[in-house]
Amino acid sequence: MSSNGPARRYQQALAAGYVVDPAQQRAVDLLQVCHERLLQTPQAVSGLYLWGRVGRGKTWLMDLFHTGLILPARRQHFHHFMRDVHRRLFRLNGTADPLSALACELAAEVRVLCLDEFFVNDIGDAMILGGLVQRLFTQGVVLVTTSNQPPAQLYAEGFNRERFLPAVAALERHLHVVALDGEQDHRLHPGEIQQRYWLQQEGAEPLAEVFAHQTEGSQDGAPLMLNGRHIDALRYDEVQVWCTYDQLCEAPLAANDYIALCDRFRHVLLSGVPKLSGERHDARIARGTEDAAVRVEAGDRQLPRLSTRDNSVRRFIALVDECYDRGVPLWIEADVPLEQLYPEGYLGFAFRRTLSRLREMQLKRFGQ
Repeated sequence: MSSNGPARRYQQALAAGYVVDPAQQRAVDLLQVCHERLLQTPQAVSGLYLWGRVGRGKTWLMDLFHTGLILPARRQHFHHFMRDVHRRLFRLNGTADPLSALACELAAEVRVLCLDEFFVNDIGDAMILGGLVQRLFTQGVVLVTTSNQPPAQLYAEGFNRERFLPAVAALERHLHVVALDGEQDHRLHPGEIQQRYWLQQEGAEPLAEVFAHQTEGSQDGAPLMLNGRHIDALRYDEVQVWCTYDQLCEAPLAANDYIALCDRFRHVLLSGVPKLSGERHDARIARGTEDAAVRVEAGDRQLPRLSTRDNSVRRFIALVDECYDRGVPLWIEADVPLEQLYPEGYLGFAFRRTLSRLREMQLKRFGQ
């Protein structure tokens, strides 16, 4: 057994008190096989697709694997990976086969690609991945990824899903698909508490106290610029930014803006977070309009029933994901308790991950 392999690291975690989980052990055994084969052969090696409910240790196991690699490897959140893909494709505009050129570029840089939170909800991304995933495998890139869904359920209700099916087939053919279906929610194991979520109460200003305690060189008088444009904020300094929910989630920001936010600040403070679920209503796309990068074919199409806040909830989910992945604590003042933020709605599946991550942020070890 390799001293740097995931099996050795997993045994060390168990010896230190980590909770035994048979589902994790099965995944570790396959990760160890992958690790050893990468050291032994330049030939094709099967990667892994780890999926399951929140808190099952998917990201932790992938990181155990990635940390021990001694060959070219890259570990990225899926959002970051797709941002890089779009940038490269823009540069390759005019190339006869840009997806093949991109796959060759990536294969020249890494042997192993570890992607956290594989999740597709955009038709543009789905169409790119439909062709790119198979090309990466053809180039010999080994993929280890995590997701809350098995490959067959990715982009399940997406428009023009048939354009994504080649990616699903390639994932199932080239990766060991491993369900982490244990009953343990490892994010709930004991740890020293650090409160980062408060109910808004008249006369109480917990975020003001947090900001004052952490402040370094206040710059209240200067506009906050991210990605070349002005972003509204209540206050910020060298290490932290304090915004309202309206400023960060109701405003037309995107994942790239939250990436830039976490590039710059070590703490994000968010006040005025309302109850996010609400009455759902019908929505339609009219004939002849655009849906992402692809024109809707003739005829109307029924959209899911959404609430008035669901667009901002998508941004809130993206913000929490970015803060969590980067180890940036998110300090929140809200109108309702954590469990009542989004009790029901179209985005309920994705929001379960958000709740789990916000719970883990209430532990002192988060961000250290």
